[in-house]
Order: sequence, then C-alpha cells, then structure tokens
Amino acid sequence: MLLSLSLIFLLGLAMASICQCLKMPRIIGMLIVGLLLGPYVFNLLDASILGISADLRKMALIIILIKAGLSLDISALRKIGRPAILMSFLPAVFEIIAFVSFAPRVLGVTRLEAAIIGAVLGAVSPAVVVPKMVFLIENRYGTNKNIPQLILAGASLDDVFVIVLFSTFVSMAQGNSAAVMDFFAIPISIILGIVLGSVAGWLLALFFETAYTHAHCVRNSLKVIIVLGTAFLLMAIESWTEGIVSISGLLAIMSMACVLQTKSTGFVSKRLSEKFGKVWLAAEIILFVLVGAAVDIRYTLEAGWYAIMLIFLALIFRSIGVWLSLIGTPLHHKEKFFCMIAYLPKATVQAAIGSVPLSLGLPCGNMVLSIAVLSIILTAPLGAFGMDMTYKTFLTKDAS
Repeated sequence: MLLSLSLIFLLGLAMASICQCLKMPRIIGMLIVGLLLGPYVFNLLDASILGISADLRKMALIIILIKAGLSLDISALRKIGRPAILMSFLPAVFEIIAFVSFAPRVLGVTRLEAAIIGAVLGAVSPAVVVPKMVFLIENRYGTNKNIPQLILAGASLDDVFVIVLFSTFVSMAQGNSAAVMDFFAIPISIILGIVLGSVAGWLLALFFETAYTHAHCVRNSLKVIIVLGTAFLLMAIESWTEGIVSISGLLAIMSMACVLQTKSTGFVSKRLSEKFGKVWLAAEIILFVLVGAAVDIRYTLEAGWYAIMLIFLALIFRSIGVWLSLIGTPLHHKEKFFCMIAYLPKATVQAAIGSVPLSLGLPCGNMVLSIAVLSIILTAPLGAFGMDMTYKTFLTKDAS
C-alpha cells in the first residue's frame, strides 16, 4: 500500500506539473497517471488501495465541498434563486432526452436502457467543477454576477436529481414499477440535507465560540479535524437512513460549511478555508488519480464512434438546457457560454455508478459502462481545459 501511495502522490504531482507547464489543466495529468497505474493497463496499484478507492474518492470530495462551503457567500446565494434551481435539473433532463431520442436508433438499445445511459451521464462532475469555482470565487472572477456561486449551487443539486432518476430507471429495468414517491425523494433529499447540515454547522460554530469564550481556544488544526469528523458523520447518516428517508450527505456537508462560515467570525472561517485549501492539495491528487484508475480502457474501445457522436450530441442538448436556465438573468453571451462549458465535465458520478447496471446483470450493463468511461475520458479534460482557457476572457474580474 505504501508503494502505491508513493506512486499516486509522486507521479500524480509530477504529471500535473508537466501539464501545468504545457498550459493544460492539472487534472489531465492526474487522470493519465491513474489510467496507467490502474488495473487495466500496468496494474501497479495494490489491491488494498483499489478496494478502498471509492471511499478515498469520497473523502477527497468531502474536503473540497467543505472548502467550497467555507468560500461561498450566503447573501450571494440568496440572490441567485431561479437560475440555480433550473440549472439543478434542466440540463440533465435535456441530456437524458437526447439519449432517449437517439440512443435506440444509434446503439440499438431500448428506450429504458437509453434512459439509464442518460441518467448515468446526466450528472456534472463536482470533482472537476467545484475546485474551479472555488478558485474563481477566491480570485473574484465572475463574482460580480455570482456566476461561480450559481454553477456551484446548480452542480451540487444536479447530482442529487440525477442519482435519484438513475435509481428509479434501474429499478424499472429490474422489473419493478416506479412509484410516485421515488420522484418525491428528490426534494426531500435536498431539504433534509440542507437542514441537517445547517444544524451541524450551527452547533460547530457554537462550540468553537463557547470554547474561545471560556479560554479553551481550539486550535485551527483541531478545528479542521472536528469539521472533517462531522462531515464524515453526515455522510454516514445518509447511509444509515437509506431505504427509510432520502438525505443528501454532500449537500449537508456544503450547508454545514456555509453556516459555519456565516456564524463564525471572519477570521475563523478564513483560517479554516486556508487550512482545507492545503489539505485539498493532497486530496486532489488522490481523487483524480483514483478516478483515472477506475477507467477500464477496454470498454472504451468497445464503445465505438457512434457512442462518441452520441455523447457530443447529448452535450449539445445539455448546453441548450443551461442556456434556457439562464434566460432572464443579467449574464451576457460570453458568461452564459462559460456556464455551458462548466457543465460539460463528467467524472466522479460516472465512475461511481457506471458499473452498477453491469453488476446487477442488466443486458445494457457493458454498454452503460463503456459509454460512462468514454464520457469521463472525453468530457473531464474538455471541461477542465475549456474553463481554464476561457475564464479570464469570458468573466469579469471584480476589483472590489
């Protein structure tokens, strides 16, 4: 395991630096390293690392979500309103419609199987989008119109919506009927996640303030451990309540961090944000290298050119959904186009659920996994590279 971790950190960091020198996104280098180290190419990673890969990826995602919540401006979020709600489901709906409309003719699958493929691919990748939006907020690009906050909020809700749809379609493919309550799980999951996280954030802020008042000041390093432990607990609660009530653990984590930032003094929230930024340097490498390691290149080769064309056609539909979501906002064409680019990348959700239909023995399992893998390879670098190349041109830097 130690050798595997050494390879992940050293090679991942080296390739990320090379890509950065070539004016390419760091994520591309990390994904390439993961692909090469993974079990489907050179197989240099220990089985124990691969066995906990999903958990490690989830921990890394939790870290950046905490960082994102500590960087968000609650007052700015309140101003976003309608566009954020539309961005949370409309682009994904358009992408699923594209697959349902064209996949049966292009790939020879049924409408339901096409819906499963669309649901797998419908989620934007928080692992790619969230770090970039945090960077834009910290450097004040597009913040005068709350563009990073809008994308951050929409992308967080988007995953909840798509995963619930995916679970419903898979259940139907197994011969079960879709209940109306399955679709009610979407708003329930969002609301309960926000409430649970808000309560946790308020209690943490109260604890830190009380400890400081009574001259038992909690060091910032200890605060990071406490906040991380609470975030892990929120994710555990999501697992415990599965089958009873739907709760979004990821939304709970971001809500916790937002409330903690609001209720704490500016100095405390700033220091915590800086600390989590440093932790993210290591977590980023683990996340993207292991996402790359999850990619089975064999299924990618099986997908073929028709699948590639279908993915890009669905991205056009998705971009139309983003554009429609932004109608009536003060964003000009370049800013809307940046939002469309930011909604292109796919990685973490596809890596997590792409193999589920295959593991359940569904006839479309290999096809779903092939297209999921292909979408990661094509869209993660495309979205990351697109955002890196356009944010300075398309977004206005807020001087205040």
